[in-house]
Amino acid sequence: MNLINIPFTKFSPDDNARPWLPITIINPHTNKSIKIFGLIDTGADECALPAQYAVLLGHNLQAGFPKEINTGNGKTFAYSHTVHIEVDGFKLENILVDFMPNLYVPLLGVKSFLSNFILTVDYPNLSFSLKKK
Repeated sequence: MNLINIPFTKFSPDDNARPWLPITIINPHTNKSIKIFGLIDTGADECALPAQYAVLLGHNLQAGFPKEINTGNGKTFAYSHTVHIEVDGFKLENILVDFMPNLYVPLLGVKSFLSNFILTVDYPNLSFSLKKK
């Protein structure tokens, strides 16, 4: 799997262009899935998704592993659940993802996602490349 020169995306004219990646999130227990854009976030240790995605995937949010985490905005709570993440036909299986009630942007973090790839960011040309390690 090699995704080369993916352009940064703006979802509205007032947005800054950012490295958004189209992905599919799958609940391995229900096979429910959602197609979303995740933000490449080299500053995030783990993948984190808005809490409402847990419901869409058939997870009981609060039945997940509860934990307190530190974010750029301070401490908050998350509930971890197992998912598969599919990108361009490549599937990462049984990834623990933090579902967070106060999060509105899906984040693709280092340990559970980006560590599986070689990421190259071309800021002057507003693009990025992702290659399977």
